[in-house]
Amino acid sequence: MLGYAGRILYLDLTTGKNYTEKLNEETAKKFVGGIGLGMYLYLSKSKKGVNPLSPENPLVLSVGPLTATMFPTGGNGHAFISKSPATGGVGESVSHGTFGTELKRAGYDAVVLTGKAEKPLYLLIDDDSIELRDASKLWGKSSLEVEDLIKDEIGDFYVRVASIGLAGEKLSKISCIINDKTRAAGRTGLGAVMGSKNLKAIAVRGTNDITISKPEEFFNLVKEFHERMKGPAAQKYRTTGSTENLMLQNNMFCVPTRNYNNSHFELAENISSSVINQHFIAKIIGCNSCAMRCEHVAIIKDGAYRGTTARIEYDNLWAFGPNCGIDKLNPIIKAAERCNYFGLDAQSVGGVVSFIMDCYEKGLVTKEKLDGIDAHFGNASALLALIEKIGKQEGIGAMLANGVKEAAAKIGGNAEQLAQHIKGLEVTGYDLRCLKTTALSCAVAFRGADHNRSGAVTFDLRGKVDRLKAETGRGKLVKDLEDQFNIIDSLLVCKNSKGTFYKDVEEMAKIYNAATGLGITQQELELAGERIQALAKIINTREGLTRKDDTLPWKVINQPISDDGPVKGAVVSKAELDLMLNDYYQARGYDKQGLLTIAKLQELGLTEYLSIIEHKE
Repeated sequence: MLGYAGRILYLDLTTGKNYTEKLNEETAKKFVGGIGLGMYLYLSKSKKGVNPLSPENPLVLSVGPLTATMFPTGGNGHAFISKSPATGGVGESVSHGTFGTELKRAGYDAVVLTGKAEKPLYLLIDDDSIELRDASKLWGKSSLEVEDLIKDEIGDFYVRVASIGLAGEKLSKISCIINDKTRAAGRTGLGAVMGSKNLKAIAVRGTNDITISKPEEFFNLVKEFHERMKGPAAQKYRTTGSTENLMLQNNMFCVPTRNYNNSHFELAENISSSVINQHFIAKIIGCNSCAMRCEHVAIIKDGAYRGTTARIEYDNLWAFGPNCGIDKLNPIIKAAERCNYFGLDAQSVGGVVSFIMDCYEKGLVTKEKLDGIDAHFGNASALLALIEKIGKQEGIGAMLANGVKEAAAKIGGNAEQLAQHIKGLEVTGYDLRCLKTTALSCAVAFRGADHNRSGAVTFDLRGKVDRLKAETGRGKLVKDLEDQFNIIDSLLVCKNSKGTFYKDVEEMAKIYNAATGLGITQQELELAGERIQALAKIINTREGLTRKDDTLPWKVINQPISDDGPVKGAVVSKAELDLMLNDYYQARGYDKQGLLTIAKLQELGLTEYLSIIEHKE
């Protein structure tokens, strides 16, 4: 079996013992790699009801069959899978860079971590050498500092590192795992899972070659996709970056502004991609094997916070800009840098800060309760002060560090109506009230509020459907896109490259077969995407998530858009949501409660999980 490394590493952090198992061909074909393999291993090694922050909760690190090859954007990714401290369901987060490449070259398709170290440690994987090293001197330091210190200790600049910051150490449910200093497995709070195990970092050095099945065919595909990524399909990422989305979406009145109090930011021009690229972008970086280069690195050249450097993309630009009512780029870039320093998910942090600003303006919290911070929308100083408190868990930050769901419950009153989350995960930068296909996709997303589990937002934004209409057929659309994204995140190619796959899964199967020689058909790969979705549903069902969790924030259902413009009055009513949910469940072959059926498990070859589903029926 080529393409794969062929081994899975298991490590018990309590005892320090490790062993490897062979990755068999049947498992590889059924679950592909990446998030598919990761969820399969997690489900196999975890127990129902496990506390996400207990030693018994496994943390799985996995790579894909294209990782460490030359395939553009496919050579560099990795995924972390566990039970999310934020949602209680599937915790899943993908990152790219160079870290995954090195793990694959070390000879592993996945690493399964269990137990808890007695004291802070970091894991060094050096081909067949597995070593736990003292991390006492690394504890309390940022991922940027940790990476440099580990490289100095080992004496090798090319060692790749993934680590947590102070937020992960303090078990913040919105903490992340950062690799290559600026890349993050950002969502679902997996930094806290790593911190709960007293594991500060994973350092990897690999020297093995990756052998592929059909070198000539594969290399021709590499050349073809390199050319595609130099063309119009990836032009935005190569040039202005994803920050270009801000003005496009603002003109469509679908940018959540001031915690969903508006859908249009009247000051957006001040923080547009043209301003960012003209005055702040210092360089554009590409991941290993990437022909696009989409990482836009901004530096503050003068004024407040001079010298600050951070990666800027639409997600953090929106989170700290329109979402908090802020139109100054210096504090937005500084906020991004502080999240990177503490190891915090920028989108969740932006959601938390905009939530508490909303609470403050509506009188649900006082200035005294906020440690003297004047947290009104548009106050950049308040944004930065709150991030510091969240990162250090000082004062009000201790409550906010676990996300809007828990914070709203503690504040009480009407605070829950202001908490923009799904399943406990903070929303992203797309106003769901006027993007109804996107609203459905976020409601059913297995990891919580996230457009990135299907990419259905492109259908709304590009006018392929009526974005203001809820109707049958949207369920099948979301279902098919979810399955495609599951394949993308299991092969571990970058989602930014999706537009270069002109024939979608047909071309993905061709690339997979050239690398592995497994001869999988397009239909079999499509079935694998559906099977991976079912794995996530099985985990969530086992952990008690039901149809009631496939819902939308209170404002999306109850507070119509008030801005004068093309979407004024838009809202997703409960009746519309129910219609789309029923349509989606039918498209998936689930029952009316959104649960897998025995027939569907049999169709997908997942009958070993019948006991989980039968117990719920």
